[in-house]
Amino acid sequence: MKYNILLISTLLLLLGMKVLQAQEVQQYQEKINTIEIAENTNPNYYIYPNSSSKDTSLLLNSSNENTKTNNTKKKVALVLSGGGARGIAHIGVIEELEKQGYEIVSISGTSMGSLVGAVYALGKMEEFKNWIYTMDKLDTYKYIDFSFSSQGLVKGNKVLKKMKEFIPDRNIEDLKINYSATATDITNKKEVVFTKGSVYKAVRASIAIPTIFTPVKVGDSLLVDGGVMNPVPINHVKRTKDDILIVVHVNANVPVYTPPISSEERKKRQLKYQKNIDTFQNEFNSKTKKEKLGYFKLINNTIGLLTYQISKMTIEKYPPDILINVSRESCDIFDFYKAEELVEIGRHAAINSLKEYNNKLD
Repeated sequence: MKYNILLISTLLLLLGMKVLQAQEVQQYQEKINTIEIAENTNPNYYIYPNSSSKDTSLLLNSSNENTKTNNTKKKVALVLSGGGARGIAHIGVIEELEKQGYEIVSISGTSMGSLVGAVYALGKMEEFKNWIYTMDKLDTYKYIDFSFSSQGLVKGNKVLKKMKEFIPDRNIEDLKINYSATATDITNKKEVVFTKGSVYKAVRASIAIPTIFTPVKVGDSLLVDGGVMNPVPINHVKRTKDDILIVVHVNANVPVYTPPISSEERKKRQLKYQKNIDTFQNEFNSKTKKEKLGYFKLINNTIGLLTYQISKMTIEKYPPDILINVSRESCDIFDFYKAEELVEIGRHAAINSLKEYNNKLD
């Protein structure tokens, strides 16, 4: 019963925050909001009164002078949306951008977008990709550290600890490219943008899906997934002269692209994934005395519907030079066993969008 009450109250909270955010976006405010340094905390991030700033060239980390540029390449300010496992498609997009001669000089990400963006900024994309490709071959259940507190079911620390074995943590201000991760302060009802401090701490806050992952406590702030208020953080990416603004939206209402893969291989991966889910479900049931695991799918579908409309309005308000859409039907939020397929989906979407952009220039 207490989990049903928790679920209902959380969904109502999310719905209320989305409605408020939608109203702010629709107002199209012309006045730039003042950035406030968070009180009673280490100033490793900024808190925004709301996320409706009109100035997409706002320098979030003006002290970072480490950005390397190459005049022979087309500079890119890249925005990576959230979307659970669909965010793996960001890898394929980034690989295609590099292949076609684009240079990513800044990244702003939320939720899974913040994780992939962080890995790229750390220069460890290949290591991360090779590891995530094995998710269908490993017992992914062992990376789930149950909490079952009133604030979330999973701590989410095991998987980040595992990643640290091959991707060392660094401070954001020491990265070679400008990077920011967004989170949501549900206590003070404000958006948080990390531009300094530990990369992993920023990512951990940004991926804290409400009721699933426990939130991060910082001072008087309680931080959860950045997608709650800003699923496509276009207004927080650092802009530089003559760059190209590229947005990757993995929750788009577009047809699903299915990359070529044998039905036998897909079935094999799905069976392994289902085994992991069954193991997780058995453990979940033993602790909660429930018979079904409809909790995560309900959260996934609800948040997906809530974020789609706000994402659409954000993109309309801050139109990018290139919009790369990945279908929200590509997979469910926890379908990490589809990693290889999702990378190719992202690559395919990037190829089509870049081709369309170049044709317009011609």
